[in-house]
Amino acid sequence: MAPLSLSLLCLLKHKDCLQKVCVFYNALHTRGVHSRSFRSRLWIRNFAVVYPGVGQLLSSKISGAKCTASMSSSSSDGQDMTERLWSLYNETKKKTEDLIPVISSNSINPDTIFANNEMSLDDTEIYGFDYDYTLAFYSSHLHTLIFNIARDILITKHRYPENLRNYEYFPDFAVRGLHYDVQKALLMKIDAFHYIQLGTVYRGLHPVSDEEVIAMYEGCHVPLEIMSDFYGKSSHGHTMKQFMDIFSLPEMTLLSCVNDFFMRHNIDYEPVHLYKDVKEAIRDVHVKGIMYRAVEADIEKYICYGEQSHAVLKKLSEHGKKMFLITNSPFDFVDRGMSYIVGKDWRDLFDVVIVQADKPSFFNDRRKPFRRVTDKGALLWDRIHHLEKGQIYKQGNLYEFLRLTGWRGSKVLYFGDHIYSDLADLTLKHGWRTGAIIPELRKEIKIMNTEQYVEMMSWLQALTGLIEQMQVHRDPSSRAVIQEWIKEREAMRSQTKDMFNAQFGSLFRTYHNPTYFSRRLSRFADIYMASISCLLNYDFQHTFFPRRTPLQHESPFWPEHSIAGMSLSPELHRTKAD
Repeated sequence: MAPLSLSLLCLLKHKDCLQKVCVFYNALHTRGVHSRSFRSRLWIRNFAVVYPGVGQLLSSKISGAKCTASMSSSSSDGQDMTERLWSLYNETKKKTEDLIPVISSNSINPDTIFANNEMSLDDTEIYGFDYDYTLAFYSSHLHTLIFNIARDILITKHRYPENLRNYEYFPDFAVRGLHYDVQKALLMKIDAFHYIQLGTVYRGLHPVSDEEVIAMYEGCHVPLEIMSDFYGKSSHGHTMKQFMDIFSLPEMTLLSCVNDFFMRHNIDYEPVHLYKDVKEAIRDVHVKGIMYRAVEADIEKYICYGEQSHAVLKKLSEHGKKMFLITNSPFDFVDRGMSYIVGKDWRDLFDVVIVQADKPSFFNDRRKPFRRVTDKGALLWDRIHHLEKGQIYKQGNLYEFLRLTGWRGSKVLYFGDHIYSDLADLTLKHGWRTGAIIPELRKEIKIMNTEQYVEMMSWLQALTGLIEQMQVHRDPSSRAVIQEWIKEREAMRSQTKDMFNAQFGSLFRTYHNPTYFSRRLSRFADIYMASISCLLNYDFQHTFFPRRTPLQHESPFWPEHSIAGMSLSPELHRTKAD
């Protein structure tokens, strides 16, 4: 069925929802509430968030209508004004509650592929992959392993206190994408506009008060010159480090635990030294092969969902697609994992395999040549004139890769989990298509599909619209009521944050604004998904369309073109290519 037909089907299915919204609108604007002239799209915008498509259709019905009302802000009867405002509040809440069943029925499918940029698989001939957290997904045991080994390295190598062993990995403490102020030893979440989300700033394992944060930063804004560099690192005068790697979750937790220990015991310490020591300990876990050996020794404990990655590679191979692998991991580790996921003949699926690539330098440094690796890990000295199928290559650089393969431009689609190291340069400099693997997406979507979240977010949006419109009333009685509404709104914002993570909230949102992580994701990834297995839901003629969400100055003229992500029947949600 064509996309337009799907949209119409969706709208017809929820005709009763449109009727309810119209009743809601009429009820809100016939109670005699008078305010300055404003376009009815203020309410429409709120409903567009609560239920995609409804606000846009409603706008076409009442576009340009002016709100007429009889409640006057100059009324001498403050008590009557208060009663009317609360009456409007109660009616708004009742009408919002009536919409909950319809909104809840339109849950998002966690296996959807979401588009930031229009992209057709029909144009894609070559598929490239990172290894860790792209083809190989790891269980929670791996982060515990990394935390424990790095903690012990701090104690044995850097002579940190023995009592640090009392700290264990706390898997629900941090989320990806956080910033760490190296000099102040503060972990925080920053939005797309460089503003700190108050309530998400932690020193050690404890939150820092909003007042202290504002005093330290002279507000909530973080200037560009102290933000992390392009790759999220704290270098060249930048005092912030952004943790974008999934492997960085145990690093953030370890930093917080050691800070907590020093503060609890009133130990004077230099935060910069602590950061560097933890960073070196985490690096040792990887570089010295400690983690690799542990995973190889008990691979069933650490690698999961291998059959799904195998199914994707098999499907691509059966349809004649070329495939390549570029990873920073060493050959022995990759070989052990891919043999577990696919089988001993896994290399037959790939046209090119590159290990220890040293991304992101691989995408920028022209100086490093490729070097062939034998099955036993020995390095050969011969010059590479061709990248041959079945062979293993180490290091190299993308410019040489492009010269030897001719794989250029938008016919190449590369998947990775690290937005900077895997995707940014490919998008900005080389014109490849990029797909971000965001495992956290599945959990967050499941939370957003819960009745509790739908109820809270629907009312939060409606209440925000109510505050926005009623703020024109400046008399003391009205202002007192609106202040109560603002307090309720603030409480709900904190509650919705805590539903995702008690300390830092959602990976994608700082209350209403996108996070800094979301901003980079939308810039560097054409598409994004929870796992590579989401590709199994689409055929190779599928085109991904980003939803045309109105800019702030635009009116929503038409229901959203795409209903990507909505839970539809299997017949509507996917087309089988086999």
